[in-house]
Amino acid sequence: MIDDRAWKRCAEFHGHVCGGLAIGFQAARYAADLLGRQFSKDEELVCIAENDACGVDAIQVMLGCSVGKGNLLFHMRGKEAYSFYDRESGRSFRLLLNDLPEGVEDTMEYFLSSDYKDLFTVKEARPFPRPAELFRSYRCACCGEMTGENWIRLVNGEYRCLDCIEEYDRFNV
Repeated sequence: MIDDRAWKRCAEFHGHVCGGLAIGFQAARYAADLLGRQFSKDEELVCIAENDACGVDAIQVMLGCSVGKGNLLFHMRGKEAYSFYDRESGRSFRLLLNDLPEGVEDTMEYFLSSDYKDLFTVKEARPFPRPAELFRSYRCACCGEMTGENWIRLVNGEYRCLDCIEEYDRFNV
């Protein structure tokens, strides 16, 4: 049985209801159940999403994972898979969406009416990601914009952002 208030919050944040949002909603519910925690106020809960589809919005609303806090990361693989990490308990796992049964026409209804334990396979997660870091910023010598040091390159003694450097390729002249 789904929590109608939580589903409505997800739909309001996302802007509409759809099968993809329902996948993320159920993944977030399953993760909360497996981890024994609901919402991450800081970085104690981390999610690595393998897609940038609708379901990610439900994970943000339900679990408090966000790009800005550094606890929502993307490992783009085009898969309906989400890895969850609890930094306090050390627990982690990966949820992979199972194939749809033959004949399912209304995916949103199917996902919302199914037990989340039947929707996903629980697998081992990759090692824990590092905590978010703060980086110094440098002014790009070309465009003048401040850029974090991990995205800046030293070219002929000048700091340049990735948008202002020429790619070095000896084969495509």
